[in-house]
Order: sequence, then structure tokens, then C-alpha cells
Amino acid sequence: MPDRTTTTTRSGNVGSVVVNALLLYGINIWPGWQVLPFLTSDMTRVLDLINASLIAGIVVNLVFVVIRARALMALGNLVVLGIGLAALLRLWEVFPFDFGTSWSGWPLVVRVFLALGIVGSIIGAVVEIINLFRSLAGFEPRAR
Repeated sequence: MPDRTTTTTRSGNVGSVVVNALLLYGINIWPGWQVLPFLTSDMTRVLDLINASLIAGIVVNLVFVVIRARALMALGNLVVLGIGLAALLRLWEVFPFDFGTSWSGWPLVVRVFLALGIVGSIIGAVVEIINLFRSLAGFEPRAR
């Protein structure tokens, strides 16, 4: 019988798959990103990386449901973080947002959240690199 932590983690991976799939569907099919009035047509310049990030999250989390190897999980997380970071950097560069004159403070708010996402992704990548090397060296994290 699997322990509770493994079952909880696997259900979290399944939940991530469902959320990413719904986001992929919502952004690309229905209702589509075009319904959001603050997104400009420049969003198409970012959409490929956003889609790649969501698809990578789906694939990696499906693998995690079946395989619970620590090194593989660190590597999968690095892939997802890397693609997500590329998407955030492209969002920063293109900035496909137009809030109009009535929302004058929103560009700064969005830039702050993008910066937080970029910094968080870099920190997450460093943690996963450490986890990968620790796992490959035979050092497993302590049980929680």
C-alpha cells in the first residue's frame, strides 16, 4: 500500500496536469486569449512559449505520476522551469499588455509580478540543480 505522501504527491501531479490542460484549452480554443481586453495582438509573439511551458508541465507531471525517481523529478522540474522562464522573459520583452489610460498603474504591477516570477524561476532552477546533483551523488533528502 502506498504511503499517504506518495498518494498526495501523485494526486497533486494529476491536478497540475488538469490545470495545465484547462489553461491550454482556455488560452487557445475557448474562450481564447483574445477575449481579454488588456492583451494586444503581440500576444501571438509570446503564445508559443506559453503553450510550450504548459505542455511541458503536462508531460512532466504525467511522468511523475508513474515514475518517482528523484533525479528524474529534478530534471523534469528544470525543464519546466526553463521553458517557463523563457516565457516570462519573452513576456517582459514583448509586454503584450495595454491597460489604457484608466489603468495607469497596472503596467508597473505587471512588471513587478513578471520580475518576481523570473526571480522565483531562477531560484527554483538553482534548487533543482542542487537536488539533481544530490540525487546523482546518492544523497537523498530527509523524510518529511
